[in-house]
Parts: sequence; C-alpha cells; structure tokens
Amino acid sequence: MTRRQIILSIPGMVLLEQSAKTATVHRNRSKRPGKLALNARSRVERPPSSGHTKVIESTLNFNVSQTAIIVCDMWDDHWCKSSARRVTEMAPVMNQVISAARQLGVMVIHAPSGTIDYYKDTPQYRRMAEAPHVDPPTPIKNWCHLEPDKEKRLPIDDTDGGCDDTEPRTAHRVWRRQHPAIEIKHYDGISDQGSQVYNFCYSEGITNLAIMGVHTNMCILGRSFGIRQMVRLGMKVVLVRDLTDSMYDPRDEPKVTHQQGTDLVIEHIERYWCPSVLSRDLITLGQARELTRL
Repeated sequence: MTRRQIILSIPGMVLLEQSAKTATVHRNRSKRPGKLALNARSRVERPPSSGHTKVIESTLNFNVSQTAIIVCDMWDDHWCKSSARRVTEMAPVMNQVISAARQLGVMVIHAPSGTIDYYKDTPQYRRMAEAPHVDPPTPIKNWCHLEPDKEKRLPIDDTDGGCDDTEPRTAHRVWRRQHPAIEIKHYDGISDQGSQVYNFCYSEGITNLAIMGVHTNMCILGRSFGIRQMVRLGMKVVLVRDLTDSMYDPRDEPKVTHQQGTDLVIEHIERYWCPSVLSRDLITLGQARELTRL
C-alpha cells in the first residue's frame, strides 16, 4: 500500500473505530414525565425512649424518571423448600407489578445475587457494569450487618437459617438464575453489586428506590444494594411490603406465624431504616399531594 493509499484510508479507519465504540454504548430507557404518589408507612418512638411506637402515614411523591425498582434475590430455587414455594407464588404477582411500573417509565434493576455469570453477556448486565464510576459518599460494603448504634436486634430469631420446612435442611446453593416468571426486558438492568447499582443510578439521575424480593430479614437489609447500604448512600428508599418474605421458622422465637414474623421485620425496617409502601402505588401515576397522618 502506498503512502497516499494509507492516508486516504485513515478516515475510514477512524469511522470504524468510532462505530465500534458506539456499539458498546447501551441506550437506556427514555425519561418520562409523571409522579408516583406512594402511601408510605413508617414508625417513630413516641414519647422518645418510651419503647412505644406510633405509625406515621405520609405521601411520598416520586418522579418516575428518578425512580428504580430493585428486585432482590428472587431466585429460581432455594435450599429451603418452603421459601422456594413462597417465591414461586410471589413471582408472577411481582412480574405484573414491575411490568406496569416499567410502562410508566420506572427503571427495573434485577439483582439475583450470585448468578451474574448466567447474565454476564447480556446488555442488561453490561448497562450496569459499564456505568461511569462515581466515588460514593460512604464506603459500599459487601454486606451491611446490623448496626447497633442505629437499630435494635431483629425481632425474630433466624440464627439457624430461618427455614420452616418440616424436615431439617442444610443451607447450600441451588439457584442458577432469577425466577423465570419475572421477565427481564431490554431496558432493564442486572447487577448484584452495590457499586454498579449506585454508579448507574447516579449517571441516570435516579434518587428513589423501591426494594422488593427476599429475604426481608437478610438480603433485603444486608446486601450491598440493600436497604442499609442504599440509605447510607443518601438514596430515598422504600420497602414494598406486600412483595417480600422473610426466612423465619415459627418454631423459633417469638413463636408467631411465618407471616407475623415477616410483619415484625417490616415494622423493624419502618422504625429504623425506611418507610414501606404497597405495590399498588407503583402501577399508576398519582396526583402530587402532601399528607402526614399519625
């Protein structure tokens, strides 16, 4: 090739290089107008140090363009068969909710921890992994343990794993992916890393998170993308209380039903960490309003 031919070929080479770079850019969801009017429930100690809590109901107005749903650890299987059964029952309902929220413009982030190898070649994962790095305001931990300076111990005993199967079982990994009843769409994200979730949310202007999934007393609170960490990062977080489940065995303290055990953990979160909402508030746009009711 002559020097002239080389020079003439340079613009084409540049275009090819630019095209290759462009191909790695993942278009994200379009930003839509509208607000979600969330009927939020939280708890405060009144009077202070009395040990008595009061329920506070208020309205949170979340712009859909600034809101994401995080689907936490809704795996395809679980070593505790009772837990796996409840997830299988919950998954189709959850899918209906996130499908409706997605149509409104809410971002959906799937976080099936420990299964990312299954998704590593998908655009949904690359969208999260390739978001520009941001220095977080506080360190992002691999796991956020109970914080005695902020919260009391959990109201249920889950020290043996919390499985309520009739036969004793040993914890082991059986999950490979997210439950297939929960659809993953093109503009969704997939990640089990809090740093990736935070980077993506920052780059997209997302400041509000609605967290759903399992388990309320474990991963929902403790994961690097869970409630404790995201609250510490300054995100506005809510727990979707009708789309979560705990690991709790009624044979353990406080010896209440499984659902009552889950409700106790939800109340703990409402008191110490963030409000809870019902999923119905995520599927329709509401009129912005102010409401606080004791």
